[in-house]
Amino acid sequence: MARTDLDALVIGAGVSGLTTAICLAEAGLRVKIWAAEPPEQTTSYAAGAMWGPYLVEPVDRVRVWSAQTLETLRQLATDPMTGVRLVSGIEASRKPVEPPEWGNQLDGFRMCKPSELPDGFATGWRYTAPLVDMPVYLGYLLQRLEAAGGEIALRRIGSFDEPVQVAPLIVNCTGMGARDLVPDPELASIRGQLVVVENPGITEFFSEDTALSPDLLHFYPQGETLVLGGTAQPGDWSREPDPDIAAAIIARCADVEPRLRNAQVIEHRVGLRPTRAYVRVEEQQLNGSRVIHNYGHGGAGFTLSWGCAFEIARQI
Repeated sequence: MARTDLDALVIGAGVSGLTTAICLAEAGLRVKIWAAEPPEQTTSYAAGAMWGPYLVEPVDRVRVWSAQTLETLRQLATDPMTGVRLVSGIEASRKPVEPPEWGNQLDGFRMCKPSELPDGFATGWRYTAPLVDMPVYLGYLLQRLEAAGGEIALRRIGSFDEPVQVAPLIVNCTGMGARDLVPDPELASIRGQLVVVENPGITEFFSEDTALSPDLLHFYPQGETLVLGGTAQPGDWSREPDPDIAAAIIARCADVEPRLRNAQVIEHRVGLRPTRAYVRVEEQQLNGSRVIHNYGHGGAGFTLSWGCAFEIARQI
């Protein structure tokens, strides 16, 4: 492929890669994605996924990226084919804590009365936020990319030497792959595991504010299914579901919602959150090409996806 055939090459086909490629293609660039794995095998597929800029830095840039993504998701929620819906529910803590500073951005945000909280919880807040069925959403993003003239090729690379020969602009959206590709030793894996079950009739989400605990508790309704979570296991690189962990997830969720105790399990999902001290969205020059890095979003890749992609598109 000659260098002139493409304007931009995006590396990675998770939510960050797809969203960035869409923004570049819809801006008129000739865009292609190279990816080691298709979207349905990425960490993005295994995401919950609810909007929430939780535990990501730098705060000032994250505020902008997350707000822009929130506005875009609200627009997408008007189309049921996107997999994005605005869903109401409660986030709660077993200890008295302050509500998140981003709460005032969400519709209907208010503190809960004690009577609204499950047993054992001291504080909580109710709000409406974008909730996404990731398999559907990733399919929507792929169709939107193709409609804009972009495409995906499954291609694993070991360095930037080959991509910089193909396009003048390279966008690195490789998630955990950036650890070896860049290389970036600051990038660490935080393993997440989810359980998908048949929905016994739950229409609202519930999420526990577990602070830095590796044992998370949330359930997100996706129509006929319910996504139960979860885990945040630093340094764990296994992408195989652990049956003991799955049983513990179900048990934690069932303590809050007893209807889940005997729910039929449909699927297990595991992903490795690409985590570093600061999200990296920055440019460098490499062998005559511009390389823009867009990785290190931790568990907030979905929450920051459109904002980060908009920033990159403005730089072209």
